[in-house]
Amino acid sequence: MSEPLATVADVPEGTLLGVKKANGEEVCLFNYHGQIGAVSNICTHAEFLMSGGQMLGCAIECAWHGAQFDCRTGGVRRGPAIDPLPVYEVRVVDGTIYVGGRK
Repeated sequence: MSEPLATVADVPEGTLLGVKKANGEEVCLFNYHGQIGAVSNICTHAEFLMSGGQMLGCAIECAWHGAQFDCRTGGVRRGPAIDPLPVYEVRVVDGTIYVGGRK
């Protein structure tokens, strides 16, 4: 079941936004060329918040140790992380961002 967590205006192009689902899951929203997506907000390497990092093209870089993940797939692009970030279902309706379960 998806839930409204933010608006498109909350996530300008090339930015990250940390939000929390009702069940407590930490989610990192991103805006890549106008496409809104969501990955886990917890780095798989050292559990730092991904929303504290930055977007480099379609890579999301963790601010703590520099691990990079593909924003579309969650796949590791650069270590020290080994495991991918979980990716969430996202839909945008009338400017509201709804996040569902993990893909």
